[in-house]
Amino acid sequence: MQLPYRGGMFTPNLLSFLLTAIVIELTPGPNMAWLALTGASSGRRAALAATAGIALGLAIVGMAAALGLAELAHASPRLFALLRYAGVAYLLWLAWQAWNGKGDVSPGHLRDGNGWLWFRHGLVLNLLNPKAALFFVAILPGYVDGTAPVMAQTLLLSGCYVAVATLVHLGLALLAGQAHGWFEKEDQATMLRRICAVMIAGVALWFLAGTAR
Repeated sequence: MQLPYRGGMFTPNLLSFLLTAIVIELTPGPNMAWLALTGASSGRRAALAATAGIALGLAIVGMAAALGLAELAHASPRLFALLRYAGVAYLLWLAWQAWNGKGDVSPGHLRDGNGWLWFRHGLVLNLLNPKAALFFVAILPGYVDGTAPVMAQTLLLSGCYVAVATLVHLGLALLAGQAHGWFEKEDQATMLRRICAVMIAGVALWFLAGTAR
């Protein structure tokens, strides 16, 4: 589908792109699953910090797509595989830390004011997420009019997608944070934390399967 460009203004077909972005973001994926677990296990502050990291990661990937770097990753099987396995390994590492109750993913870090750690996790996960690159390479170009400045359109559409994704993630972070009270009860904290660890590991396998070519 082309996105007509007239006099510097995009036509209502931009709405079609926004609706597509909303549908994609509302479809469960690694970001949503990990963010929901983060909010439930470590609280709203952790989930909001992670949301900010995810947004920056998506913005960087979008800019890379505009410069052609994301397409390069998609076209190179070795580079794509490297990103794919690195993302899975990172999720499994987070799952291991959650299981042991140590390291960056433990709730104590958030209480110490280290929201930066969750921001970093969200950022790294999306920089290592080839599925995000695939959106910018395989779907977004269908809404770009080749007779108009391509980079300007790509950057605008990328910004729109990041905005949609961030709004969806913010809503999820706030909802998941409401369940955090269950995780603060001492008698069930260890069990729930380990359930989350298993689920994060499951997200890693889901990520692996979802990005298979």
